[in-house]
Amino acid sequence: MSERLEDIAVALVAKGKGILAADESSGTIKKRFDSINLTSTEDARRDYREMLFRADDAMKNYISGVILYDETLRQNARDGSRLADIIKAAGSIPGIKVDAGAQALAGFAGETMTDGLDGLRGRLREYYELGARFAKWRGVIAISDTLPTWGAVRQNAQALARYAALCQEAGIVPIVEPEILMDGVPGDHSVERCYEVTDLVLKTVFNELYDARVKLEGIILKPNMVIDGKNARKASVDQVAELTVRVLKANVPSAVPGIAFLSGGQSDVEATAHLSAMNAGYDMPWNLTFSYGRALQAAAIKAWGGKDENVAAAQAAFTHRARMNGLAATGAWTEAQEKNA
Repeated sequence: MSERLEDIAVALVAKGKGILAADESSGTIKKRFDSINLTSTEDARRDYREMLFRADDAMKNYISGVILYDETLRQNARDGSRLADIIKAAGSIPGIKVDAGAQALAGFAGETMTDGLDGLRGRLREYYELGARFAKWRGVIAISDTLPTWGAVRQNAQALARYAALCQEAGIVPIVEPEILMDGVPGDHSVERCYEVTDLVLKTVFNELYDARVKLEGIILKPNMVIDGKNARKASVDQVAELTVRVLKANVPSAVPGIAFLSGGQSDVEATAHLSAMNAGYDMPWNLTFSYGRALQAAAIKAWGGKDENVAAAQAAFTHRARMNGLAATGAWTEAQEKNA
């Protein structure tokens, strides 16, 4: 594996592959385990993630990188192998979530700021030694008729830029993730309003990245798609694809190697369909791919149910979703393939 930032970034957005977001916090993974009546213990979390990482077909053919939680990067598999080494053995790149979550932004009602910059330089050095070669930081942007405020957008963009600069200093590719919440409160915004806010946020983020002297050839952008709120779904697949491509072309420099979308509350198939429509319908200077968590894992965790005898079925469900998204990353996915696979 090359150690050049540019080469790592290009590998993460290789055609037909995408990133598995397995970086759920302890609270989030507990909610997922609650859905299958499984207690969230360290061993259970290890077993679940090991199951995904040992799905050889999915990992070797469709997954370019895996975003890990701090606990997971340090864990060993049941047989004593490091989980990070299992990922590398499959030809995938280990990554790490480094933000400390969104907190209420003082003075800005209803808006948040992401914590985690304190001590980040030292943590990144340790994560590099543990094998991580890319990182993720999520800036959360609320959307409504009156939100976001300029102050909240700017402060989150500045934090993303500072994080990205520290990552590159440490030899780690930063995933820059400004997420406009599809499922926020009240979640009734139009697709046009999402376009306006996404346009503002991306402009601000790239201005801050420039000012922070971040090397664009060594980052991955992880944005939301331009989509209406969860309580106001009207936009068609083609409309989401067209508006998303338009806002990216207006704001993202061609020096960026690739864009790996978050699923952001979309259903599994919906996230796949939107990605495929973009790749099938438009010529773009970057590779467009996926960096999905729930949209890759939901079927697998349901099939697994916390039971060893269900591992093969769960791996098959994960591999199916990974393959469908791999097809979408080349624009080759169809509804017929989804139904007949």
